Order: sequence, then C-alpha cells, then structure tokens
Amino acid sequence: MAKAIMIQGTMSNAGKSFFAAALCRIFSQDGYSCAPFKSQNMALNSFITADGGEIGRAQAMQAEAAGTEPSALMNPVLLKPTTDVGSQVIVNGSPVGNMRAAEYFRRKHELVPQIMESYRRLSEMHDIIVIEGAGSPVELNLKKGDIVNMGMAELAKAPVILVGDIDRGGIFAQLLGTLSLFEQHELDMVKGLVVNKFRGDIALFDSGRDILEERGGKPVLGVVPYIRCDIEDEDSLSCKLDARERGLIDIAVIRLPKISNFTDLDVFSQYEGVSVRYVSSCEELDVPDMVIIPGTKSTISDMKWLRESGLETAVKRLVYRGVPVFGICGGYQMMGKEISDPLGAECGGTISGMELLKCSTVFGNEKHMARTGGHFICGEGFFACLNGAEFSGYEIHMGITESSSPALLDSGGAYEGNVCGCYIHGIFDSAQVSERIVKRLFEEKGLTFRGGVTDRRAYKEKQYDILAEGVRRSVDMDRIYSIIREGI
Repeated sequence: MAKAIMIQGTMSNAGKSFFAAALCRIFSQDGYSCAPFKSQNMALNSFITADGGEIGRAQAMQAEAAGTEPSALMNPVLLKPTTDVGSQVIVNGSPVGNMRAAEYFRRKHELVPQIMESYRRLSEMHDIIVIEGAGSPVELNLKKGDIVNMGMAELAKAPVILVGDIDRGGIFAQLLGTLSLFEQHELDMVKGLVVNKFRGDIALFDSGRDILEERGGKPVLGVVPYIRCDIEDEDSLSCKLDARERGLIDIAVIRLPKISNFTDLDVFSQYEGVSVRYVSSCEELDVPDMVIIPGTKSTISDMKWLRESGLETAVKRLVYRGVPVFGICGGYQMMGKEISDPLGAECGGTISGMELLKCSTVFGNEKHMARTGGHFICGEGFFACLNGAEFSGYEIHMGITESSSPALLDSGGAYEGNVCGCYIHGIFDSAQVSERIVKRLFEEKGLTFRGGVTDRRAYKEKQYDILAEGVRRSVDMDRIYSIIREGI
C-alpha cells in the first residue's frame, strides 16, 4: 500500500492544488510512482478520463504532473453547482442526480465506503498518494461528518501539511488561527506549515518564520515564492478570470455566471501578442478580434443573464461587423434557436437562443461523457482556415442538439459564416487548431504572425517542471520525505 501525505489550506485558492501538483511532479522526478487524490471536489471545470469518467480538472492536472493517467479513483466525489444552493453529484465518475446542499450534507457520510474503496485501489497501484483537502479545514459549522479535510486525513492515516497564502495578506491569522481551531488529535496530525506565494526578498520573512514556529508549535517547511508558471486552474478565484490587458490580438471570453471548463482557452495565452480577456459587461467586451462563449453548468439561466446583461445584443452586433464567434458546449447551445429542459435536468423551462446557428437543444436525463477526436470540415467563413485540421478533446453535456446548419466537424457541431460551435472541450489544444486561428486573426488585422505550431503537451510538461523546481528549491524536501515515512 502507498504512503500518503495530505495538503490542506487555510482557505480556498491558498495554493493547495498547485502545491499538490508540485509534489506529484517532484516525487515522479525522484523515481516514485505517485497519484493525486481528492475525496470530494466542488468545481465546474472537469475532465473526462479515458474510460469515460468525470473528475475535477485539478486532479487531471495533478495526474499529468505525476506522469500517470487520470482516473475516476482520484476524485470519487465531484460536485458541480447548478444553482446557488444545489449541485449535480458525480460519484465514481458518473452522475447520480442533483441535490440541494442541505440534502447532500445529510447524506454525504453514505459515500465514505465508496471513497475509501477508490483510495484503497489507488494505493495498491502507487508508492505515494498526494491527498488534497478543500477550502478551509476549520469551517466549524461544516466539520461534523467531514470527508474531505481532517476526516479524510484520519481515514487515510495521512500526515498533513498546512498551506497559507501570504499574497492575500494575513498569513499569521491564517496559519495560527487555523491551528488554534483544530482539536488536539487533529493538531497532532499537522506536521508542518508552508507559506505560499511570497513576493519579494524571502530573507525579510526570517522573523516571520520564527514567529510561526514559536506560536504555532509546528515547523515551517518552506516559504514558496510566487512562481510564474502557466498551470491550468479549476478555481473560480483564478486570476486568469480577471485579466484585462489587451494584446495585438484580443480574444474576449464571455464570463458566464456558471462558466465551466475555462481552461479550454488557456492555449491561446501561449502565443506571443495574444491576450485572453474574460468579460461580464458590454463595456468590457468592446470590439475584440474574436469572441468565445464558453461552457456553463446552467445553460438556460446563463442564457437569461446573457440577454438581460445586453451581451447577447452586443455579440450579435459584433457578428454583423464580421467578428468571429466560437461557442463551446453550453455556449454552442446558446447560439442556437432554442434550449428546452422539459425534465428539469438543469433548471427546467424553455428559452429562445441567440439564433446565430440553426440548431435547437433539448435536455434529457442522460449525460454524454466521452473522449473524442476527428477533423474540421467547414468550408466557408472565418473558420474555413480550420478545414481539415485534426482535433481531440472530450464531451460533457446533458443536451441533444439537432442542427440544419452545415457541420463544423466530421462528428457534428455547426457553423454559419463567421459563427460556429461544438461540444468539444479542449478542441483548441491541438496545435493545428489554435495556431491556424491565431494566424488568421493576425492576417485579418494586416499583421505578420511570427509564431509557430505550439505543442500544448510539451508546453504543459515544461510548466510542471518550472513549478516543481520552484517548490523543490523553497521547501525542505528531506523533511517532507521523513514526514511521509513516519506517517501519523
């Protein structure tokens, strides 16, 4: 059975996912077989495994960092919010239905046997399991029946490293306050602290390290600088969503209230001179070079928001001006004539779409989840530049879409002039696809494209190495290995 180590954070976006990914990479570099594990994840960014299971995107990213194939074993429970008080519940990679938060809280203990079976099976396959917690481990009103933070650490008998985010301020309150709220048996499981996202001269924090160790009674294993690497982030607090700077080529992404899988657009930021902005208003939208309407977990409610915000009209005006628009998954559904949810798979009801494509979508109870690939077959408009390009990706959607518009792909989708859409997440990751789009955008503005085909996988591997190097240089890895060997 594998040894385990658990990474908990003082709050959401403290850097747990990235620190866990860094450890996965370091252990892999050091010759160990390792895998990530998160018993319960709440995220709208998800990933489809090779066998068709749905997991949080962070665990897929961490598996890539570890050099192992993503598996539903790594994230046995995934919650995808559909409303402010309810989520779709996915267990072992498959949806089991929608639940309100109160109902899930009452019933989550029923999932412990399945969580532990996933953990057991994963442990039999690897040397080290890097477990990630969620949010803060000391939300006192939620601690009863915890299955993701200290509750999981106890089940897995995993020593804990507590990570705090100094970039957001209050690092002493974060770490010392969290330690003070642990019960004694929980406190005994915490083996060290990590100060994350430090900017400036780390030597200036020497006294801070002493204060944390004296008052917290736990060793500071390292002070990690703010590492500048481009790693996919599933968190809605991601700084990528706040990007405002415009490049020579300006790609605007509609920031839907229930936006999902925004990592689909990360590849464009690899190209010099290209910016990706997430916009929530007509003023922010302005006149970009290309618009992308991304996925969403609540298509009908986000279609209402798009209409009420004025962005539907603004996007249509851009279409009339010749600006290309690409819709993915829920964005593709919105670009059609009508979206209907007769069985209440999301929020129920029917709404007219943007009528940019001649297609209509009806939601049912079955969720389509699959890896897929093929070629573009569009022959006209802006996206004719993609004709023949090869793509691969995955589908995660509830609706069935019927279209009388010309097919965008040999597996479906649709296009009309400079407007197109499809269900494929990760479709831009293919160098043939992203490079052709960027090149065409440069040409449309009379600019010379000096870039080249970008190997997305090679780029990501380099980013994992940058992350691992930064963490390895900043923390006491000998001590971390000792913590793993000694356990709790």
